[in-house]
Amino acid sequence: MEKLEETSFEEAMLELEKIVDRLEEGDVPLEKAISYYQEGMKLAKLCNDKLKQVQDKMTQIINDQGETEPFMIQEEE
Repeated sequence: MEKLEETSFEEAMLELEKIVDRLEEGDVPLEKAISYYQEGMKLAKLCNDKLKQVQDKMTQIINDQGETEPFMIQEEE
């Protein structure tokens, strides 16, 4: 697999799904299962970090002057 930092969210999710499938088969030697688990945790963190970055971007909008400002949703009363 390419460098983890360069992995897209979609690629990381596909790899994570493969790891889950392998572990669910149940016939994986313990050492290999631990290795899969560690790789899965790294991929899960990567996905979480990428989602957080997108969330942070989505909470910003461009105002009329071209500057970013926090996006606030006003709830109806």
